[in-house]
Amino acid sequence: MKQRIQAKDLINVGIFTAIMFVVCMGVAMLGYIPIFIPLLSVLVPLIGGIPFMLFLTKVKKFGMVTIMSILIGILIGLMGMGVWVIVVAPVSGILADFIFKSGGYASAKKSILGYGVFSIWVIGNFIPIVVTRDNYFNMLISGYGREYAETLMKYIPDWSLIPLLAACFISGLLGAVLGRALLKKHFVRAGIV
Repeated sequence: MKQRIQAKDLINVGIFTAIMFVVCMGVAMLGYIPIFIPLLSVLVPLIGGIPFMLFLTKVKKFGMVTIMSILIGILIGLMGMGVWVIVVAPVSGILADFIFKSGGYASAKKSILGYGVFSIWVIGNFIPIVVTRDNYFNMLISGYGREYAETLMKYIPDWSLIPLLAACFISGLLGAVLGRALLKKHFVRAGIV
């Protein structure tokens, strides 16, 4: 098995990045209702676990997950979620890549743990709400109105980053278990046990 990423690998990364992006943006549309914004820390990793686990059956080389995370960070950042997601996504992606590699890309336990760590990228969407609270609040008022902004700030208090981070990780674990259960024959065929 060649260890360098080749064109076929990059095509897989591109296809699955597009699928993950569509899933994330589809789920994020629920954010037009303020109560769903903090729930995105649960829903995105949970639902995203299904296509990600299918992607993982194609991953046999270090760097593929990192490339995906960089692309997701850039795409989500360009869609208006800011700089933090562009920073956090590659960090969570490379950490996940190391976890997958430590299991030889064939460990079921490492695939679940790795996706939990990968899912931490979602916290990048919440950092501006907490860290730059006043600016974010004013931006929300200009875009969505005062009532929406005040409601959202109630749902995401300034102490909420740690619980949201935990929700991303735990939901990532659950999303991986769900994806693995739904795609069991793909995992068996890929030799991930």
